[in-house]
Amino acid sequence: MSFNRLPVKTYLYFIAQSANLTAAVMSVTMAAVIGAQLAPSPAWSTLPYGMQFFSLMLATYPASKFMSVYGRRAGFHLGSLALAVSGITGFYALQTGSFYWLMVAHAALGGYIAFANFNRFAATDGLSAALKAKAISLVVAGGVVAAFIGPWVATSLRSVGDFSDFALCYGFFVLLAVISATINQMTPIAEMKHSANSAIPAPLRNSFDWDLAPPIIVAAMGYGLMNLLMIQASLQMAAMHTHFQVIGVAVQWHVFAMFAPSFITGYLIARMGVNRMVLLGLVLLATSAMINFLYLSQASILIALVVLGVGWNFTYVAGGAMLALRLEGNREAIKVQGVNDLVIAVMATAGAFLPGLLLAMVGWSGTNAGMAMLMLALIAYFVTAIRRTAAKKQVVR
Repeated sequence: MSFNRLPVKTYLYFIAQSANLTAAVMSVTMAAVIGAQLAPSPAWSTLPYGMQFFSLMLATYPASKFMSVYGRRAGFHLGSLALAVSGITGFYALQTGSFYWLMVAHAALGGYIAFANFNRFAATDGLSAALKAKAISLVVAGGVVAAFIGPWVATSLRSVGDFSDFALCYGFFVLLAVISATINQMTPIAEMKHSANSAIPAPLRNSFDWDLAPPIIVAAMGYGLMNLLMIQASLQMAAMHTHFQVIGVAVQWHVFAMFAPSFITGYLIARMGVNRMVLLGLVLLATSAMINFLYLSQASILIALVVLGVGWNFTYVAGGAMLALRLEGNREAIKVQGVNDLVIAVMATAGAFLPGLLLAMVGWSGTNAGMAMLMLALIAYFVTAIRRTAAKKQVVR
């Protein structure tokens, strides 16, 4: 993929997103282990991580509203402050053994991620339509950096000197906050401030613009399915008495597959078109579920996780690019982006809470059969929606 036409700000957003995803990957690595150590009951061990998702969900739309009024830079600085608060309170929680402050730390982290997730859209501000997909693709590729740095930092800082285990890992969040704020201050921003006279985006307030629905639904459903099957795969492999290190390797390859394609996804969108890329992503998500339904082995689950990661990348990046293109010139763009990320956050949260319940109720095969049928229905919806949009454009012409 050629990035030589992208402005410098795109690469700065790539660095900012790398910091964002490094913090997110570190939290995945640490949260359950630390929660089990500090929780008053084992049943509460994942509550801090749940608070992170809940905070992310609650903060996403207000973050977009804040940026629509005060600008991208002010919003990203506020997010960096939340990350610093997360680092300080997390360090204090580990040093004092406080479960309460650990929850506060992860709630603050969720607030930071809510702001930082808009890096991919900020990178498209002021760019031509031909460069929007490439910009989003490059920024999302920051996850490749995070996939390696996050676990390495968490392992390296886990036990250092007289500090409590993992305390310095949260201290590292403060450094990430400084990096994020510095990059934000350096980045030339095409500000898109608008009036705050409406809490709901105009396209949704007056009469819902169904042209905006397909990219939002596709990205959200893709994220929810990815979260659900990724977590349930770990539970299923554990039930198969798979060694923890093998499970870790499988998840690491999955994370790599989620972000590595971003170096070429923008190029593929330019060659194939955004609609075909979204369809390809949906087909891969359905294929992943079908592999899990038809086969049951450590190898088949690993292959399905890799396919799942690539499918998520295509739906997430292409869906974001499609939304950015359809919002071009729209004064309510930032608010609609907030609605988009709110729907994604809701589905991601559902995908995080449902795996254990579905595994207990319908089992591994039943879950994957249901997800495959859901993806096939989503493919049919997307094709119908695209044809309707094309027909509408023909009528206008």
